[in-house]
Amino acid sequence: MPRFCRHNRLTAQCPICSKGTVLDPTRRPSPPPRSAPRRTRGGARPGAAPGAARASRGPFAAAGPYEDGQEIRLERVPGGLRLAAWQAGGLARRAAVMPARDVAALLADAAAKGLIEPPDGFEAGVVAHGEHGASPGRSGELRDELRVERLDSARVRIARWILRPNAGWELQEAPVLLPAGRFEEAFAAAADRGVLASEPEP
Repeated sequence: MPRFCRHNRLTAQCPICSKGTVLDPTRRPSPPPRSAPRRTRGGARPGAAPGAARASRGPFAAAGPYEDGQEIRLERVPGGLRLAAWQAGGLARRAAVMPARDVAALLADAAAKGLIEPPDGFEAGVVAHGEHGASPGRSGELRDELRVERLDSARVRIARWILRPNAGWELQEAPVLLPAGRFEEAFAAAADRGVLASEPEP
Protein backbone atom coordinates (compact mmCIF):
# COMPACT_ATOMS: atom_id res chain seq x y z
CA MET A 1 0.00 0.00 0.00
CA PRO A 2 1.61 3.37 -1.02
CA ARG A 3 2.44 5.66 1.90
CA PHE A 4 2.02 9.43 1.83
CA CYS A 5 4.29 11.71 3.77
CA ARG A 6 3.43 14.91 5.65
CA HIS A 7 4.01 16.87 2.44
CA ASN A 8 1.11 15.01 0.84
CA ARG A 9 3.41 13.14 -1.57
CA LEU A 10 4.27 9.52 -1.96
CA THR A 11 7.20 9.00 0.41
CA ALA A 12 9.35 7.50 -2.39
CA GLN A 13 8.74 10.60 -4.53
CA CYS A 14 9.28 13.22 -1.84
CA PRO A 15 12.77 14.76 -2.13
CA ILE A 16 12.63 15.77 1.54
CA CYS A 17 11.31 12.66 3.28
CA SER A 18 13.17 10.14 1.11
CA LYS A 19 16.55 11.85 1.54
CA GLY A 20 19.12 9.55 3.15
CA THR A 21 16.82 6.52 3.11
CA VAL A 22 16.80 3.49 0.86
CA LEU A 23 14.22 5.36 -1.21
CA ASP A 24 16.69 8.19 -2.02
CA PRO A 25 17.63 7.83 -5.75
CA THR A 26 20.92 9.73 -5.16
CA ARG A 27 22.02 7.51 -2.28
CA ARG A 28 25.16 5.43 -2.94
CA PRO A 29 25.41 1.98 -1.44
CA SER A 30 28.04 1.74 1.29
CA PRO A 31 31.01 -0.48 0.43
CA PRO A 32 31.15 -3.89 2.12
CA PRO A 33 33.33 -4.02 5.23
CA ARG A 34 36.94 -5.03 4.51
CA SER A 35 38.06 -8.18 6.24
CA ALA A 36 41.62 -9.00 7.21
CA PRO A 37 43.46 -11.26 4.73
CA ARG A 38 43.01 -14.91 5.51
CA ARG A 39 46.02 -16.69 6.92
CA THR A 40 46.67 -20.37 6.67
CA ARG A 41 47.81 -22.64 9.46
CA GLY A 42 51.23 -21.85 10.78
CA GLY A 43 50.96 -18.19 9.78
CA ALA A 44 51.90 -18.74 6.13
CA ARG A 45 51.12 -15.92 3.76
CA PRO A 46 48.26 -16.42 1.30
CA GLY A 47 49.48 -17.37 -2.14
CA ALA A 48 52.75 -18.87 -0.90
CA ALA A 49 53.50 -22.14 -2.61
CA PRO A 50 53.26 -25.07 -0.19
CA GLY A 51 56.66 -26.52 0.58
CA ALA A 52 58.50 -23.68 -1.17
CA ALA A 53 62.11 -23.51 -0.06
CA ARG A 54 63.54 -20.32 1.31
CA ALA A 55 66.80 -19.01 -0.04
CA SER A 56 69.85 -19.63 2.09
CA ARG A 57 70.09 -17.09 4.89
CA GLY A 58 72.79 -18.56 7.08
CA PRO A 59 76.43 -19.25 6.22
CA PHE A 60 76.95 -21.93 3.58
CA ALA A 61 79.65 -23.54 1.48
CA ALA A 62 78.93 -24.41 -2.13
CA ALA A 63 80.28 -26.50 -5.00
CA GLY A 64 79.29 -25.63 -8.54
CA PRO A 65 77.24 -24.50 -10.33
CA TYR A 66 77.64 -27.29 -12.85
CA GLU A 67 76.57 -27.58 -16.49
CA ASP A 68 72.98 -28.48 -15.55
CA GLY A 69 72.75 -25.42 -13.25
CA GLN A 70 72.91 -27.53 -10.10
CA GLU A 71 74.80 -26.33 -7.03
CA ILE A 72 75.58 -28.39 -3.91
CA ARG A 73 75.31 -26.45 -0.65
CA LEU A 74 76.25 -27.32 2.92
CA GLU A 75 74.52 -24.69 5.02
CA ARG A 76 73.68 -23.87 8.60
CA VAL A 77 69.95 -24.00 9.31
CA PRO A 78 67.91 -24.24 12.54
CA GLY A 79 68.60 -27.70 13.94
CA GLY A 80 72.01 -28.35 12.38
CA LEU A 81 73.41 -28.47 8.87
CA ARG A 82 71.61 -29.13 5.61
CA LEU A 83 73.29 -30.66 2.58
CA ALA A 84 71.22 -30.25 -0.55
CA ALA A 85 71.25 -29.79 -4.29
CA TRP A 86 69.93 -26.42 -5.42
CA GLN A 87 68.66 -25.76 -8.92
CA ALA A 88 66.79 -22.83 -10.48
CA GLY A 89 66.87 -20.97 -7.15
CA GLY A 90 65.24 -23.73 -5.07
CA LEU A 91 65.91 -26.99 -3.29
CA ALA A 92 65.96 -30.07 -5.50
CA ARG A 93 64.05 -33.00 -3.99
CA ARG A 94 66.82 -35.52 -4.50
CA ALA A 95 70.00 -36.73 -2.85
CA ALA A 96 73.10 -34.64 -3.47
CA VAL A 97 75.49 -36.08 -6.09
CA MET A 98 78.69 -34.19 -6.88
CA PRO A 99 82.08 -34.67 -8.53
CA ALA A 100 84.50 -36.39 -6.15
CA ARG A 101 87.19 -33.86 -7.04
CA ASP A 102 85.05 -31.04 -5.52
CA VAL A 103 84.41 -32.62 -2.11
CA ALA A 104 87.70 -31.42 -0.58
CA ALA A 105 87.09 -27.83 -1.72
CA LEU A 106 83.52 -27.90 -0.39
CA LEU A 107 84.65 -29.08 3.04
CA ALA A 108 87.54 -26.62 3.14
CA ASP A 109 85.10 -23.79 2.41
CA ALA A 110 82.74 -25.11 5.11
CA ALA A 111 85.61 -25.25 7.62
CA ALA A 112 86.61 -21.66 6.81
CA LYS A 113 83.05 -20.58 7.64
CA GLY A 114 82.94 -22.58 10.88
CA LEU A 115 80.40 -25.14 9.70
CA ILE A 116 82.35 -28.39 9.93
CA GLU A 117 85.80 -29.84 10.65
CA PRO A 118 87.08 -31.50 7.46
CA PRO A 119 88.72 -34.95 7.68
CA ASP A 120 92.12 -35.94 6.38
CA GLY A 121 92.56 -38.38 3.51
CA PHE A 122 91.87 -36.60 0.25
CA GLU A 123 95.13 -37.59 -1.38
CA ALA A 124 95.21 -39.37 -4.73
CA GLY A 125 95.56 -43.11 -4.57
CA VAL A 126 93.37 -46.19 -4.52
CA VAL A 127 89.75 -45.14 -5.06
CA ALA A 128 87.18 -47.36 -3.39
CA HIS A 129 84.47 -47.62 -6.05
CA GLY A 130 81.13 -48.67 -4.59
CA GLU A 131 82.32 -48.16 -1.00
CA HIS A 132 80.89 -45.73 1.51
CA GLY A 133 81.57 -44.15 4.86
CA ALA A 134 78.64 -43.78 7.23
CA SER A 135 77.44 -42.10 10.39
CA PRO A 136 74.86 -44.34 12.09
CA GLY A 137 71.91 -42.95 14.00
CA ARG A 138 68.17 -43.31 14.49
CA SER A 139 65.10 -41.83 12.86
CA GLY A 140 62.30 -42.43 15.36
CA GLU A 141 62.14 -46.20 15.81
CA LEU A 142 64.20 -46.90 12.69
CA ARG A 143 67.95 -47.05 12.24
CA ASP A 144 69.43 -44.64 9.76
CA GLU A 145 72.81 -43.82 8.24
CA LEU A 146 74.25 -40.73 6.66
CA ARG A 147 76.36 -42.19 3.86
CA VAL A 148 79.09 -40.66 1.73
CA GLU A 149 79.44 -43.17 -1.08
CA ARG A 150 81.47 -43.46 -4.27
CA LEU A 151 79.16 -44.08 -7.22
CA ASP A 152 81.88 -44.38 -9.86
CA SER A 153 85.31 -42.98 -10.72
CA ALA A 154 84.00 -39.41 -10.83
CA ARG A 155 80.98 -39.01 -8.53
CA VAL A 156 80.13 -39.10 -4.82
CA ARG A 157 76.63 -39.20 -3.34
CA ILE A 158 75.85 -37.85 0.15
CA ALA A 159 72.50 -39.14 1.33
CA ARG A 160 70.50 -40.56 4.21
CA TRP A 161 69.48 -44.21 4.27
CA ILE A 162 66.80 -45.78 6.48
CA LEU A 163 66.60 -49.44 7.50
CA ARG A 164 63.02 -50.60 6.89
CA PRO A 165 61.88 -53.75 8.72
CA ASN A 166 61.79 -56.75 6.35
CA ALA A 167 62.84 -54.48 3.45
CA GLY A 168 66.45 -53.54 4.10
CA TRP A 169 68.19 -50.21 3.56
CA GLU A 170 66.29 -47.59 1.58
CA LEU A 171 67.80 -44.46 -0.02
CA GLN A 172 66.06 -41.19 0.87
CA GLU A 173 65.94 -38.96 -2.21
CA ALA A 174 65.79 -35.69 -0.29
CA PRO A 175 68.03 -33.01 1.23
CA VAL A 176 69.78 -34.10 4.45
CA LEU A 177 69.31 -32.15 7.70
CA LEU A 178 71.40 -33.46 10.61
CA PRO A 179 73.72 -32.20 13.38
CA ALA A 180 77.20 -31.15 12.24
CA GLY A 181 78.76 -34.09 14.12
CA ARG A 182 76.95 -36.58 11.88
CA PHE A 183 78.43 -34.99 8.76
CA GLU A 184 81.92 -34.94 10.28
CA GLU A 185 81.64 -38.61 11.22
CA ALA A 186 80.39 -39.66 7.78
CA PHE A 187 83.08 -37.72 5.88
CA ALA A 188 85.82 -39.04 8.19
CA ALA A 189 84.65 -42.64 7.66
CA ALA A 190 84.53 -42.06 3.90
CA ALA A 191 88.07 -40.65 3.90
CA ASP A 192 89.34 -43.68 5.84
CA ARG A 193 87.86 -46.04 3.24
CA GLY A 194 89.24 -44.24 0.19
CA VAL A 195 85.85 -42.94 -0.89
CA LEU A 196 87.11 -39.35 -1.12
CA ALA A 197 90.45 -40.06 -2.81
CA SER A 198 91.00 -38.51 -6.21
CA GLU A 199 91.89 -40.60 -9.23
CA PRO A 200 95.67 -40.39 -9.85
CA GLU A 201 96.74 -38.26 -12.80
CA PRO A 202 97.62 -40.39 -15.92
